[in-house]
Amino acid sequence: MMAEGQDEEHGHGCAAADASRTATQDGSVDWSGRPCLRDRSGGWLAGFLMLANQALVTFAVNCVGTNLVTFMAVVMRLDNADAANRANNWAGTTYVFSIVGAFVSDSYWGRYKACTIFQIIFLAGLVELSIASHLFLERSCDFGHGEAGRQAQHCRPPTRAESLVFYISIYQIALGNGAYQPAATTFGADQFDETDDAGERKSKSAFFGYFFVANNLGGVLAVTALAYMEDKGEWVLAFWISTAAALVGVVLFALGSLRYRHFLPNGNAIVSVCQVIVAATKNRHIKTPQQAQDLYEEADGDGNDEEAASNKIKTSNKMLLHTPDFSCLDKAAVVVTPSTAPTSRHQRQPWSLCTVTQVEELKCILRLVPIWVCSILYSTAYSQMSSVFIEQAQAMDASLWGLSIPAAGMGVFEILGVTAFVFIYSFCIARVVSKVVSREPTELERMGVGLVISTLAMITSGVVEQQRLRHATTTQASSSSSLTILWQIPQYVLIGASEVFMYVTMTEFFNDQLPEGMRSLGSAMSVASMSAGNFASSLLVTVVMAITCKGGQASAGCWIPQDLNQGHVDRFFFVIAALNAMDLLAYVVFARRF
Repeated sequence: MMAEGQDEEHGHGCAAADASRTATQDGSVDWSGRPCLRDRSGGWLAGFLMLANQALVTFAVNCVGTNLVTFMAVVMRLDNADAANRANNWAGTTYVFSIVGAFVSDSYWGRYKACTIFQIIFLAGLVELSIASHLFLERSCDFGHGEAGRQAQHCRPPTRAESLVFYISIYQIALGNGAYQPAATTFGADQFDETDDAGERKSKSAFFGYFFVANNLGGVLAVTALAYMEDKGEWVLAFWISTAAALVGVVLFALGSLRYRHFLPNGNAIVSVCQVIVAATKNRHIKTPQQAQDLYEEADGDGNDEEAASNKIKTSNKMLLHTPDFSCLDKAAVVVTPSTAPTSRHQRQPWSLCTVTQVEELKCILRLVPIWVCSILYSTAYSQMSSVFIEQAQAMDASLWGLSIPAAGMGVFEILGVTAFVFIYSFCIARVVSKVVSREPTELERMGVGLVISTLAMITSGVVEQQRLRHATTTQASSSSSLTILWQIPQYVLIGASEVFMYVTMTEFFNDQLPEGMRSLGSAMSVASMSAGNFASSLLVTVVMAITCKGGQASAGCWIPQDLNQGHVDRFFFVIAALNAMDLLAYVVFARRF
């Protein structure tokens, strides 16, 4: 039941306001443009304000997150395994909130409102953390003995109230920043209307590149200057600086309010997916018609014009043709008897009868699930940068030309690796491969390369740890080694290179494979991989400690003990490398079948 409905004009002057439809070669109906809520100038002035805001927000959150594992060990007095788990759980929760932010901004609030509310939550969390550190945690520590960031004996264990305030504040930061990021990325791109002209399309493409640069710039400043301060025990000052940066970011965002373009929410993809599952379950005993045209599909003109126009605003999508796989889901689109077939959207019960397009959207997601599952173990390797890598660095010689390199500051090499390999791939690898095989590497091939590089990164980390143990010093009570911290550079650079091939490509791939109305879900799936990887890393640490620590945490058999010189972190890295290698084999199978 496909029919052409009447086009309604929405908005007030936006180039995207006229949602025109054209029939594609495959018979589907293509929607171009999005309904505009308010027409503003948009353009580069609004775009630059968003870029400056993003750099400041990234700087602020990295001041907290990059060195969080050290804060957990030093101020909160947790052992290394516990500190790594808490840091991974925090990062994983941040990514979960990113998924929440993507759906709230696209489905209900709109991106401008979501950006505003979540930034305020983020700023409030930073203020709470700064005040808590000043009033409670700083009283518990004496940071006048040099390497404060590396010695937990300078702090007494926090009270239950102090711990509660700390965890509430950092998880409020996770909520604010995590939910803000997907809304900010898309809202910044909204300032360039790709349906307007070729210049706007080029500007929008350039904006994504500049957005990436803004993220890197904020990250570099955080993992250098601020990480150095935190490593010296200046936690309170570092937190107040990050709070000030977030405040300036909020002000810059507010200054652009009169210039921003605003677009209406697109509708909730999760509700549509749930409706298909529920309807297919209800109709599980009904026989599926042999002919696909007997399945239910709504015409765009069904019902009155106002309702059809409302539906167009919510979906901005194309009708999809039926495919034979996952046939059990087709039961959601089965009309029990022709006489009961609804004649309009208003008559249809959405939790009992769905359209073929809704069913096919769910099938698109299911086809991506095996690829998504294979990305989780990659994210487990990636998450080591914010936890075990830092603990490893704290047990190495950080002196260089009379200066002390902060352990978290080594993360700058991951950022440099990402930046370098973006250009290396674009100007070298892609061109060479295209000349050899007459095409550029596919997205699936690039993601496979990312898995290979991440495996090499974990093997490198294990080799570095073996070298660190060989140069371990026995004159101090705490874990230390005469091996320079610069040995960590290769593992950080390799992780950065793998990120270019895996995360960047995965986001692009998921967006390409999903219909227009579910693009936010594609970005959410990429973020969900990071979240699942952090939680998987936390679970892996717990399992490893349970198996290896026969006599408790102080046992010499523990792989990640408080004194790393008594442990085997190298074996932990090699286990992750082995898991990544097995994950690569599974990925190859799924990718070939995709």
